[in-house]
Amino acid sequence: MLPVELLGRYAAWQEVYSIDESFLGLDARRGAYVDQGRVIRTAVARHTGLPVCVGIARTKTLAKFANRIAKRNRHLGGVCDLEAMPAGHVDAIMARVPVTGLWGIASRLGKRLNLMGIETVAQLRDADPVLIRDRFNVVVMRTVLELRGIPCIELEPVRPDKQQMIFSRSFSTPVLGAERMAQVMGLYAQQAAARLAKEHQVAKIMTVFASTSRFRNDVVSSIVSTTVRMPNPTADPVLMSKAAIETIRARVVDDAPYVKAGVMLTGLEPAGAAPVFDEFVSVHEHRNIGALIGEVTTRFGTHTIGLGRAGLTRPPEWTMKRERMSPRYTTHWQELLTVQAR
Repeated sequence: MLPVELLGRYAAWQEVYSIDESFLGLDARRGAYVDQGRVIRTAVARHTGLPVCVGIARTKTLAKFANRIAKRNRHLGGVCDLEAMPAGHVDAIMARVPVTGLWGIASRLGKRLNLMGIETVAQLRDADPVLIRDRFNVVVMRTVLELRGIPCIELEPVRPDKQQMIFSRSFSTPVLGAERMAQVMGLYAQQAAARLAKEHQVAKIMTVFASTSRFRNDVVSSIVSTTVRMPNPTADPVLMSKAAIETIRARVVDDAPYVKAGVMLTGLEPAGAAPVFDEFVSVHEHRNIGALIGEVTTRFGTHTIGLGRAGLTRPPEWTMKRERMSPRYTTHWQELLTVQAR
């Protein structure tokens, strides 16, 4: 079970902010908020083995700040409710934390605030919100108001639909020639189509691109890119592979050593959102070929099945760079840690 799925069981509403973070709405009828936070923390640790911290407050900005306090103060047991803390303690903490310690305040923005004499979270909270809006923008003004306990950042219980999807990789060795690049694009288009099918979406426009290294002095930096509008919104891997291959063939410079390439899909919409006459739907979509390829490769590996040049029995020499890939201790048996006791 994913942590975000588990968290949803303990909330009146949930906004999935990232793969490992959510905003939750706690129900006052379930008891003290700190107790609810401890229950959530214990459940996640028991079911997933992952340590989490819980920050509780009136606004999203303050909740993130409370989470920071929970992480840095072990005596809180991983749970911090700002409302349960004495006001003087909260003020003292805000007076010590630099303004860049806040959610949404990056280093560049922090430097601009410092020039105004705003160096700590407390100073930003006490700043004139209208002046902040005029000097910066309404987003920073909302942060000021949220620090005062006024909710200004809307909740998003449902994630907005994606506007684009990119499948891009850097090669371990440069790719030379139109035929080799056609092989690359056939594979990437197929994988992008499988991802579309998995998310029950279709795409109207596809852009293919490839680039050489801008750090090599012996090669003229070159980027080729072109866009194709599909006849109908589709997730058909056959149509997308053909379009990607034909398009890149016409643009690639044969003697240019390309080090990166990719496929970008735009004009995304949910599959079936717009009716299409059967005459315009490809036979591959009727047979759900894209979803089938995605299921097979997910279960048995990327190179177990493919279309045309993407049907490779072994990874090609240009397979993407993986020298700095993080170990997959929790998802691959072959990389499971071995622990020895002495």
